[in-house]
Amino acid sequence: MDRTGNRVIGIVITVLALVAAGCGGGNGGGDGAAGDGGTEPADGAAGGETQSLTVLLPNPSALNVFNLCAAVGEGYLEEEGIEVTVEAVDGSGPVLQAMVAGQAEIGLPGPGPVLNARAEGEDIRMFYNHFAQSLFGLVVEEGSEFQSIEDLEGQTIGVGTAEGAEVSYARAILTDAGLEEDTDYEFLPVGDGGQATAAFERGDIVAYSAAISDMAIMRARGLALNEITPEEFLTFFGNGYAASGEFIEENPEVIQGFTRAMLRGNEWALENKEGTIEHCAEQNPEEGRDEELASALYDAVTPRSQPLADEPVGVFPADGWEAWQDNLVESGELDGPVEDLDSAYTNEFVEAES
Repeated sequence: MDRTGNRVIGIVITVLALVAAGCGGGNGGGDGAAGDGGTEPADGAAGGETQSLTVLLPNPSALNVFNLCAAVGEGYLEEEGIEVTVEAVDGSGPVLQAMVAGQAEIGLPGPGPVLNARAEGEDIRMFYNHFAQSLFGLVVEEGSEFQSIEDLEGQTIGVGTAEGAEVSYARAILTDAGLEEDTDYEFLPVGDGGQATAAFERGDIVAYSAAISDMAIMRARGLALNEITPEEFLTFFGNGYAASGEFIEENPEVIQGFTRAMLRGNEWALENKEGTIEHCAEQNPEEGRDEELASALYDAVTPRSQPLADEPVGVFPADGWEAWQDNLVESGELDGPVEDLDSAYTNEFVEAES
């Protein structure tokens, strides 16, 4: 999930996968590693030289990267000979800035900021589609009279911040329904999660453009919600793992090993909710202390990581990239189409595991 900004978040998660062997498999329940029946590590991967990587996230939530938690906790990265240090900043912009500066080998930016970076001449390529579905959605209170996009005409819609990604996302949905901002509706910045819950309760807003984490927080606080996002807007995939073109070309075996570990982590996590929450709590104890919220976050995040269509986990759809580019050009966030859109991503590492 991504809200643009430059403030470094105080929570820094440090993960040393090579010492994860002490907890590998221990917190996942009695079924063993679910990934054992699917994607397997490369022969002799753990016997070679250790590769240290810095992975940069756009926010501090460990449950947002549940597959990474599982890959560390179950020892999948260790088996690939990879040691990772994971740090969190505030938004895709700082993630990309750090990657361009050589301060991180892998990041988890959104596709929009990646296209903007490429338009500025930076060769950043996404190689694993972590959130196959949109990270945002329009929600209303369950049982309210507003249960469709058209119902929002003449109403006030809450957003986290005035310039967050959720604003442009909601604007696109409302524009598609023929509604014009400041004429047919207005946005009201009300804050995230709990603050949005209060705005609903006060009657300040009738709908909210929510990140999936916000939905989880509001539901955990007892507010029943109904998502009214049109399905075609769910296909605007979210953040994915990325690296520089140079790093990918010089270290294909590292990217392959990381991808394999993420796929195994995804498979294991979907079958082991309790164990995944425990692994994520090891990386972000503060998030893990609220067990109800952690459970709600798992329930919100994991479905959005799975493809809507019958596609392999982690694959980027070509038409999705075209939709993103068209949306950014139409909104003025891109001056025009980027050169060689296909080079913004690669599916070769995911497809090699299919």
